[in-house]
Amino acid sequence: MRSFLFVILTGTAVAQVGPNYERPATEAPPKFKDVTWRSANPSSHLPKGEWWKIFRDTKLNELESKATANNQELKAAIARFDQARATARITRGDLLPTLGAPMSFDHQRTSGNMPSPFPINGMRYDGPAINTLLDFSWEIDLWGKIRRGIEADRANAEAAADAVHNVLLGIQAEVASSYFQIRALDAEMRVVREAVSWRSEALKIAKARVLAGAGSELEEAQSATEVASAEAEISALQARRDQLENVLAILIGASAASFHLPVNASELRSPPAVAGGVPTDLLERRPDISQAERQLAAATAKIGVAKAQFFPSLKLMGNGGFQSGDIDLLLEPASVLWTYGPKLSIPLFSGNKNRFNLSRSKSIHDEALAGYRQAFLAAVADVETSLSQIKNYSSQAGAQQRARGSAEKAAQLAKTRYEAGTSPYLDVIEANRTVLSVQRAAIQTSGQRLTATVSLIKAIGGGWDATQPAAMPQVTPDPAGRADGDLDRPGFFSKVKGLFGGRN
Repeated sequence: MRSFLFVILTGTAVAQVGPNYERPATEAPPKFKDVTWRSANPSSHLPKGEWWKIFRDTKLNELESKATANNQELKAAIARFDQARATARITRGDLLPTLGAPMSFDHQRTSGNMPSPFPINGMRYDGPAINTLLDFSWEIDLWGKIRRGIEADRANAEAAADAVHNVLLGIQAEVASSYFQIRALDAEMRVVREAVSWRSEALKIAKARVLAGAGSELEEAQSATEVASAEAEISALQARRDQLENVLAILIGASAASFHLPVNASELRSPPAVAGGVPTDLLERRPDISQAERQLAAATAKIGVAKAQFFPSLKLMGNGGFQSGDIDLLLEPASVLWTYGPKLSIPLFSGNKNRFNLSRSKSIHDEALAGYRQAFLAAVADVETSLSQIKNYSSQAGAQQRARGSAEKAAQLAKTRYEAGTSPYLDVIEANRTVLSVQRAAIQTSGQRLTATVSLIKAIGGGWDATQPAAMPQVTPDPAGRADGDLDRPGFFSKVKGLFGGRN
């Protein structure tokens, strides 16, 4: 018997049904389209993860810190990680035996006609029954079912950790993108307000010319129209700014009613160069790819769990203690009882449930595999799109700079010719409209270049790196999240308090 148990226990160290996980090969292009960008590395001196500091904007740094500490979506992602980690630890406990102490005090009445190997002649027991036992149970993991379950739950916990960093990266990128859009709107409103100012001056001059008999009412009406149109544009731009400001408030975990971002109408800086690599680097730098890969590992392990259901299961069972109808006699040697022995369960018929469960596990694996490959394809496309935007926005900015110079020159010529009486006032209006349009387009492109840079940083994974330990973000605890601290401390009495006095 002892040798039999020794073989069983040692055999569990090697017996494990189901496929072992290996990360699938991914076909990746050797480089991104016609872009050389590996050599640029301006952010190598920065702390890992704080990629937004390459923009050298103190207000952006402040907003990113608030978003990391207070964003509710991030807190929910961290809570999901805590759940997955706890589940993995619970599953790991299945490898160990369980020991309990069931105690009961019953008043019972036995049947006088109960089956018995000897005649009881209608005798029965009517009275108390006191039991104090120790109950032992240990499932021997013959086929690796428990170990595969631990493997799956550990991979799910790692996927949940990657999901936290994916959510964090998305939040950080959205904060930066919204901030730069607001900065572009501030600069655009500054230009439009300047246009309102000089158009108002032109309207005053037109009114004076009409009063002096040197101008026409048409010129005055045209000037008034230009002023009103520019004022309407300011209101439209402000509405867009308010909307983005509310989005920013949600991202940093603040109330939209109380949050206000001060106006900063200064010129937007040129976007910094961003360090990167080749497409295969995304496998190490994109948390969503790592999350999909860990989910695939979990699905692979679940196949082993499903396969193990086809094989017998073995449990070592036992209990012992005292049983008596009189509490005074409970601890007497005659009150001792015990049972022990193995319990073998052989699956003979389950209505094909095990077969369909295995089929479902394989389908879940195939879905996870497709999700992993799709995540990589989407990542490469994200980088390509961002690189294309940066390249084209840069060319567009250069052309707009040339157009701005030409438009300002044309506006000056139209004004000179109008004052000389050789051109109508309509030429001045059209030239000034063109100047304003080109100025606004240049500012919009500057903002788009910054947001495209943010998109590229997000597309390459920000400062995340799968080869480095992934620390959880430091968030501000919610006072309403009343976690029972006693449950976090080991010890018998704290566990009893948690069971009987804690919240459900």
